[in-house]
Amino acid sequence: MRSYLSGLILLTLAAPAAAQDRETPYWASIRADVANMRVGPSENFPIDWVYKRKGLPVKVVRVMEGWRLVVDQDGAQGWFYAPLLSPDRAAVIVGKGLAAIRAEPDSNSALRWNAEPGVIGKLGDCQQGWCEFDAGGRKGWVDAERLWGDGDP
Repeated sequence: MRSYLSGLILLTLAAPAAAQDRETPYWASIRADVANMRVGPSENFPIDWVYKRKGLPVKVVRVMEGWRLVVDQDGAQGWFYAPLLSPDRAAVIVGKGLAAIRAEPDSNSALRWNAEPGVIGKLGDCQQGWCEFDAGGRKGWVDAERLWGDGDP
């Protein structure tokens, strides 16, 4: 019984780490309120950037043990400790001017609201150049060209 429990405990602890091992590149989002991007895959490496935007989308381009090499929307690249990232898809509004958030995936659909560049939201389904976007409970469809974090990484 004791060896069974020991094995079960080891399997339980290993499962979250194994779930993070995915084929790169892939999209993720920042899970923590504050997350450090380091210049190398260890806490021994200096911090290059400090992110204070929970939910911000990032592209994971390399996996090394418990660390992920990521690229952000501005092209900054560095290493995050894997538990700081979530597999939940997110996107950020990019481009100039307000982005129309529509009721349906169509430019002639009713306008629900406008979002400024930099607004972060949960990303839903994408179809025919439009993506479902949920920013703090305000939902609608946005032209995919106005998003960073959608499509194939």
